[in-house]
Amino acid sequence: QVQLVESGGRLVQAGGSLRLSCTVSGRTISSYSMGWFRQAPGKEREFVAAIRRNIDGTLYADSVKGRFTISRDNAKNTVYLDMISLKPEDTAIYYCAAVSAPGPYSGAGAYAYWGRGTQVTVSS
Repeated sequence: QVQLVESGGRLVQAGGSLRLSCTVSGRTISSYSMGWFRQAPGKEREFVAAIRRNIDGTLYADSVKGRFTISRDNAKNTVYLDMISLKPEDTAIYYCAAVSAPGPYSGAGAYAYWGRGTQVTVSS
């Protein structure tokens, strides 16, 4: 059973930065492509970033391109989302997702495993 646990979310001022982590247990993540999604109150879940398995090919939503960076440390079974220049509209619950396939994928339906999320709040 693959389990994903997100951490690192907190309250931050606009213009600040955060690093989110997603630690995977149950399987080594080297065979999984990984993604980050977010859901703001009253809105649908949306794609943020994704990374291929084995090779660091990445994909980003236009809204975060140039501000967010997804990376992976297979030795630590962890995927990161580094966020800078945060804006109030980045406020959301951030979810980590995984699938045993090449990736990267922007569609939520492509992912088989999900974490429970971590809250990011950006104050203006």
